[in-house]
Amino acid sequence: MSNNLTELMAELIENSQEIPDDECPWPHLEELFTYRGRKGDSVQMQCKLCLPSAVISAYKTSASNLKKHIMRKHPSKIDQYDDIVTAAARSQRKTTATPNKLSSSKQAKLPDVMLAAASKRVPQTTIDKLIINFICESVQPFSVVEQPTFKELITTLQPQAKVISRSTVRTRICDAADEMKKTLIAELAKTKFVATTTDCWSAHQKSYLGVTCHWIDEETLERRSAALACKRLRGSQTFDVIAGALDDVHCQYKIRDKVVRTTTDSGSNFLKAFHVFGMQKDAEVDDDDEDMDALDVSDHIEYHDASTILDEDSGMEYQLPPHQRCACHLLNLVATTDASLAEDMNDNYKRLFRATFAKCQAIWNKTGRSHLASEVVEDKCGLQIIHPNATQWNSTCLATERIIRIIDEKGEDSIRGVCDELKVKMLSPAEVAFLREYSITMKPLMKASNILQSESSVYMGWLLPVIHQLLSKLNRLETSSKTCTPLIRALQNGLHKRFGQMMEDPELAAAAVLLPKFKTSWTDRADVIEAALTYLKQHLETSENEGELQRESSDDDDFFSRPLSKRSQSPFELDGYLACASDSIDLLHSFPAIKKLSLKLNTALPASAACERLFSCAGLLFTSKRSRIDSVNFENQLLLKLNKRLESEMFQSLRPLPSCWFALRSLYCLYMFKNHLTFFKQTKFL
Repeated sequence: MSNNLTELMAELIENSQEIPDDECPWPHLEELFTYRGRKGDSVQMQCKLCLPSAVISAYKTSASNLKKHIMRKHPSKIDQYDDIVTAAARSQRKTTATPNKLSSSKQAKLPDVMLAAASKRVPQTTIDKLIINFICESVQPFSVVEQPTFKELITTLQPQAKVISRSTVRTRICDAADEMKKTLIAELAKTKFVATTTDCWSAHQKSYLGVTCHWIDEETLERRSAALACKRLRGSQTFDVIAGALDDVHCQYKIRDKVVRTTTDSGSNFLKAFHVFGMQKDAEVDDDDEDMDALDVSDHIEYHDASTILDEDSGMEYQLPPHQRCACHLLNLVATTDASLAEDMNDNYKRLFRATFAKCQAIWNKTGRSHLASEVVEDKCGLQIIHPNATQWNSTCLATERIIRIIDEKGEDSIRGVCDELKVKMLSPAEVAFLREYSITMKPLMKASNILQSESSVYMGWLLPVIHQLLSKLNRLETSSKTCTPLIRALQNGLHKRFGQMMEDPELAAAAVLLPKFKTSWTDRADVIEAALTYLKQHLETSENEGELQRESSDDDDFFSRPLSKRSQSPFELDGYLACASDSIDLLHSFPAIKKLSLKLNTALPASAACERLFSCAGLLFTSKRSRIDSVNFENQLLLKLNKRLESEMFQSLRPLPSCWFALRSLYCLYMFKNHLTFFKQTKFL
């Protein structure tokens, strides 16, 4: 096995040589593939054997995807492919004079690999930066620099190099995090509209507040994201504590007045925080103004001591943006809490539902608790059983789909044999039919959740079209349903209950209209479209008036500089936008006022799944063995890992040295394997 690893090391170092961006890295494959350019770190190659459609994307240092394409689509050409590669390797060994190049056919010895990587002298500062980058990206503890094998790795690669200490690693990571935050603040300063997501997370008796930031690039209209904080919360997670922590993060990155919406789950502490400290909508403010005008102020004057008022801490120094409830969390409540109400609507459904899922639960329990039972399922069905998870409602739908798939592909005899082996009751034909219909009914809900929890390709304007389409699918299922009609009605009632207020919000409807993908075709309700168009006309005119006021001359003598009457161009721009047949997002570039308002309304995310992804990465870093890590060091290392794009801008000087980077990471894995192998031999495991 060590020979295979050594051969892999030689291949890694050979593949890590720099190739200009405008050249094909595999010219010897031109007989089978045509070079089409690069996209980031990927090389686009077009297969000549299946023109014109097949374009294969391969990593710049590995042609394995090209070989897989030949094996899968053109198996008769695999021998030709191997001959071409072998001939190219033989020719390269004869013509090359570079001592760093190692033969791909001859096994490379470990000392040769070391010398190949160490032949080029690398500055100490570069080595330090590579070590910091390695620790952050691979989620390593700071103590890795004190391990003898790691020190041996560095000194073997670069004999003159010194390995930095743990305290130096901590200091360098802190400095790198500060530079990353400065870069992020500078980038956010160029953005007009920003959205955030936030949530709370607890692990190892510690609580944290995670915050992510999202915006849309005005030039490319692509969504950009960054992690802002994973801040330690001490004490109870009350609404005022959350409001203060979130406001501090917004102020730290200087986006307090730019955040258009903050998306959170429906936790009571978050709801109260935004209810007390959040911005009121225009309608609420107008209602308050009308109530104040109706009062006789002279009859309601009260006098208070000024010193008492100044000494009071009302907490109004916190300023939170408008709140958006997470759509995926609401769909979770619809699929669990609201769906359970279907049992109260019909006794036959209740009886069939409980009998079916009792037998399914028996299968899940048996296979989840015994590896022998799991092996029985794999032997008889060729597939493993998926087990539901209490924290993921869609896991139940996936588990039922797996049982249906086994029945469809292997027949009912396979699942019957499993039930006989596990000594559980077999599903009856009526229960199998119910399980199939239940899976079909819940599948649109699962698809809607998967769409809305996306981060890079979803905007706030997707929310209402997805919910309307979901209701439309449930309506069609209701006409053909035989046993799940109560479930469908319970889901419909839950959607209207959870999303009813959002479906009447003209701002969310306007956000959907301002996406060329939807415009006005996503709903049949004329009143919703009319409210959205009215909202757009009002805000487009307001934006146009603000622009004219900014351009107005401040010179007092230039009193009649503005035209006395000027017809607004906003309605014509809106009509032109709606009349265009294109559904590409680039259409917004042709309508500047529409584009500006669309960026404002669609910057926010309909779900807070981005914050959940932050916590998933945090769980890899904040393990039980590292539960005593300082909260500041934990946050710095986490942010450096998540904000890779900003981190790469700070380490641009490292790009000319990919061979050293590949050798560093690969040889570290080799040394770890060597140590484990020695340990097993000493303990007589091998």
